[in-house]
Amino acid sequence: MKRILQYLKSYKKECILAPFFKMLEVCFELLVPLVMASIIDYGIENGDTGYILRRVAVLVGLGILGLSATIVAQFFSARAATGFAKRVKSVLFAHIGRLSYADTDKIGTPRLLQAMGGDINQVQTGVNLTLRLFLRSPLVVFGAMIMAFFIDAEAAVPFVIVIPALSIVVFGIMLATIPLYNRVRAASDRVLGRARENLNGVRVVRAFCHEEEEIEGFRKENEALTHAQRFVGRISALMNPLTYAIVNLGIVFLIWRSSFQVNSGNLSQGEVIALWNYMTQILVELVKLANLIIMITKSVASGNRIGAILDMEPSLRYPEEAPIENPAAPAVEFVGVALSYEEGADAALEEISFSVPKGASVGVIGGTGCGKTSLVNLIPRFYEASEGAVLVNGCDVKSYPRGALLEKIAVVPQKAVLFSGSIRDNLRWGKADATDEECLAAIHKAQGDDILASKSEGLDYLIEQGGRNLSGGQRQRLTVARALIKKPEILILDDASSALDYATDAALRRAIKEESCTVVTVSQRISTVRSCDLILVLDDGKLVAQGTHEALLASCQVYREIEESQRN
Repeated sequence: MKRILQYLKSYKKECILAPFFKMLEVCFELLVPLVMASIIDYGIENGDTGYILRRVAVLVGLGILGLSATIVAQFFSARAATGFAKRVKSVLFAHIGRLSYADTDKIGTPRLLQAMGGDINQVQTGVNLTLRLFLRSPLVVFGAMIMAFFIDAEAAVPFVIVIPALSIVVFGIMLATIPLYNRVRAASDRVLGRARENLNGVRVVRAFCHEEEEIEGFRKENEALTHAQRFVGRISALMNPLTYAIVNLGIVFLIWRSSFQVNSGNLSQGEVIALWNYMTQILVELVKLANLIIMITKSVASGNRIGAILDMEPSLRYPEEAPIENPAAPAVEFVGVALSYEEGADAALEEISFSVPKGASVGVIGGTGCGKTSLVNLIPRFYEASEGAVLVNGCDVKSYPRGALLEKIAVVPQKAVLFSGSIRDNLRWGKADATDEECLAAIHKAQGDDILASKSEGLDYLIEQGGRNLSGGQRQRLTVARALIKKPEILILDDASSALDYATDAALRRAIKEESCTVVTVSQRISTVRSCDLILVLDDGKLVAQGTHEALLASCQVYREIEESQRN
């Protein structure tokens, strides 16, 4: 939590003024019972209407001042909390953007989303409530006790008994329920996780007729959550009856003791009412304080989760200066490269060595899970090679400053990802200042003319989040266009035409071949890579063969099996 509290430094003024105005509100609130006592003891007893009206005016004034102080305190606390949350979100988002693929894989997407959403909102609420209420409740409790002793020390003895008893009950229940609430949250996460999984895979569930099994699984998770909530709810439900019982017993004891003093003339009726009001204030504030501490505990846990992400140093380091490239060197070269996604885990790639001349085309093919995507992800340094070196233009990819390497490379990933906005906006991810003519030319090369022809808005056609208002083939062609508009030195196509028919795929390959760049193509189709200058055949993370289509047919059994399976 300390890791993120530093972002409150910009709101020092608000963090001081919010509790200060809350303290003023407490002072005004503690004076109210004394004014009420004076109304009873002097105004009502003597029938002095003018005195009563003057005291009522004082009560109204205290109410207005207290309300004003509360509004000001809430303004400053809300300003500090929202500004703090805004700052933490910005820092966290920027930090996540600097993490490597390996780092984000280690943390997990659900945890990152939870940190950006629920955890930051929880911390914001905790900061807001702390600034407004954390000092208020202790001040009211101790202030009420002091005011009771100020009225009459002997009559205030019940306060000395009631306050510790209330504290034991309130904080005892709080300490018992905090770990139980954590279990409830874990059970809630499991219910939400199952619901999210079923919503994402609803078509698969229905296709295999597993609705009943999933409903039963959800029912069990939901029943476990309900049981946990009932258990902690029963314990929490003890707070109000026990605290009210203690306070009411204290009030009975207070009135009983005070009655003797009233009869003896040592205590007035108004002072008894004031003592009763102070006792009630203590009850309310202790319950508030217990709920506040539970909220703060949840906020601290959320803050620690955010802090753990911020404390994670990016695994990739970048130099300040760009390397001196060798114009005669290959565009891409692998020298004894191996890759393991986690330390001690099995290698995804082993002893990979090859080179690709500038302007050449290379195809990567192999069975499912053989490491094709892992290999091409090493070129833009999305992952760090565990062994060996990956060279671009004769320079190790580790020697390029942040962003410098990616300026030379355009990647079309396996999953076609588009963002909400117009077609033009999506294409300009490749080139921010691209003109409409450049956008149209890139779409034409990507064989996407029919996409614009079917949309009356043209480049202004709005794409929904994830491109869900487009077909799979349309999404793939637009992502290819986004890469082509960049005019990269190296173009990586990771199974970028899997949703295209063979004729469109062939036309796309011809258009890309006209580009003056090095093309690395990952595909399951022999037809997609057969015309490449170099074909790499992977099997179980190893480079088993490399060469042209004809050479591989003659020498590589794995390649022949792939070719025969697709030909038949």
